Amino acid sequence: MKPKTSFVLGLMMFLQYYVWGSWYVTMGTFMTKFLGSTGIQIGAAYSALAIATMISPFFIGMVADRFFAAQKVMGVLHLIGGVLLFLAARVTTNSTFYWVILLYSLAYMPTIGLSNSVAFRQMTDPGKQFPLVRVFGTVGWVIAGFMIAALGIEQTTGTFIMAAVVSVALGLFSFILPDTPPPAREPTSVKSIMGVDAFVLFRDKPYLIFFIAAIFVCIPLSFYFGFANLFLNQAGMHNAAGKMVMGQISEALFILAIPFLFNRIGVKNMLLIGMSAWIARYVCFAFGDMGPNAWMLYAGIILHGICYDFFFVTGYMYTEKKSNERIKSASQGLFTFVTYGLGMFIGTWVSGFVTNYYSAGQVYQWQKIWFIPTYIAVAVLVCFIFFFKEKKEIDVAR
Repeated sequence: MKPKTSFVLGLMMFLQYYVWGSWYVTMGTFMTKFLGSTGIQIGAAYSALAIATMISPFFIGMVADRFFAAQKVMGVLHLIGGVLLFLAARVTTNSTFYWVILLYSLAYMPTIGLSNSVAFRQMTDPGKQFPLVRVFGTVGWVIAGFMIAALGIEQTTGTFIMAAVVSVALGLFSFILPDTPPPAREPTSVKSIMGVDAFVLFRDKPYLIFFIAAIFVCIPLSFYFGFANLFLNQAGMHNAAGKMVMGQISEALFILAIPFLFNRIGVKNMLLIGMSAWIARYVCFAFGDMGPNAWMLYAGIILHGICYDFFFVTGYMYTEKKSNERIKSASQGLFTFVTYGLGMFIGTWVSGFVTNYYSAGQVYQWQKIWFIPTYIAVAVLVCFIFFFKEKKEIDVAR
């Protein structure tokens, strides 16, 4: 792959995740301040991305990948997304905001798969080249957080305006990306998109236990994405969004250790470390403050790398190891569909109801709120210890 192509694809990934990082982390804070939203309403807004995650594979597989060049579809969707983000900054009611965010999510989520398609189709060795391109996405998310802090727009409509401007810029930039026409292949079916062929994995008890655990772990994940920024702001942390990028930096660093540790300590220990980190994170949040225990708040943020990488990244690798060549693509699609789609949908609603239950207006009982994902993570951890029995050498599903 030519250096110029690498640069263009890296910039594409940077802008792709810069847009997401600009508004997603701070949306709960925005909704509380400008819309007077309840926990349920915040959870519902975050569930929009989970809904879009479940729908977007159908759009890509049955429309975009069959009839149009990926970069052109991506450009149109980002332009539409930019308009919707501008609207999101101007609405004044929760019901209108929800529908705008849902429409935006339906426009944005397919672009993740489309951007990956554009990148993969230009690469001569995707296994080596894609991680080097994709890492610029994480950099984009981190820089978005720094820009929010530098511009002082964390608790303003400016986060959506910034995201909108970059979305429009990415939309225009997409039209000059390397041409990625529809691949010549058989029409994609609903069955293949949903990963039905990968259901054979459920005959394997260890994988079935892991799969169920992954759905439940999405509940603690939803508490963090939906309410951590609001919590840290109410706790008195200055420029919380800028400090929360330490979590993404941690994620980028820990991911480098995953391949080495996966083979050295085994998948079960990797997953147990990840689940234990979720417990530690929420204990830190429950007892942390901006006084003597400020270190606990920062520890809770930094633990994001272990929480995410040691469970979800390891989960993708475990799924890859368990799958034979015939179902590898279907199994990865199924794992994404059920975790980031179904799991996050459940998690966003659970976190919304719990946060709403332990609140009076916009006064939240944060310690009681953080205990709930802690208890869920403990329950998953205990069940996993007793029921997950995987061999050191992972057996491939038949």
